[in-house]
Amino acid sequence: ERRLERCHRPYHRAVASAIDAIEGEGALPVLVSIHSFTPQLRGRSLRPWHLALLWDQDDRLLRPLVEALMAEPEVGGEPLCIGDNEPYTGALAGDCMNQHGTRRGLPHILIEVRNDLIAVPEGQAAWGGRLARAVQVAVGQMVV
Repeated sequence: ERRLERCHRPYHRAVASAIDAIEGEGALPVLVSIHSFTPQLRGRSLRPWHLALLWDQDDRLLRPLVEALMAEPEVGGEPLCIGDNEPYTGALAGDCMNQHGTRRGLPHILIEVRNDLIAVPEGQAAWGGRLARAVQVAVGQMVV
């Protein structure tokens, strides 16, 4: 209960408040969340995805984001590998995408980057730049 009160509930209140403010200005909020995932899980060797795009029901942002990401198709000399709701699904009842995206009918995406790609500052800067460029392009091309 203490963690819920200190972290979980304030986070969701802040997200809801920001969305309400954007809608109050007459604009369409776009929900983008960024996380990371481990290169291995339950003994499985290196997961093939460089990043994952998780979403639930609304693919308005997914399609142009994939196109924008493919404008920079290589990672360390290998073809960019994007998981579509892999290694996790974006359809999780009660999570941020569901609560603030799906339930409100807003375009949304959860971007997950594999941890080993962002383990050092150079990787963080490279992926930060790549994702910022791609999200900006995708939002501009998104069909509302």
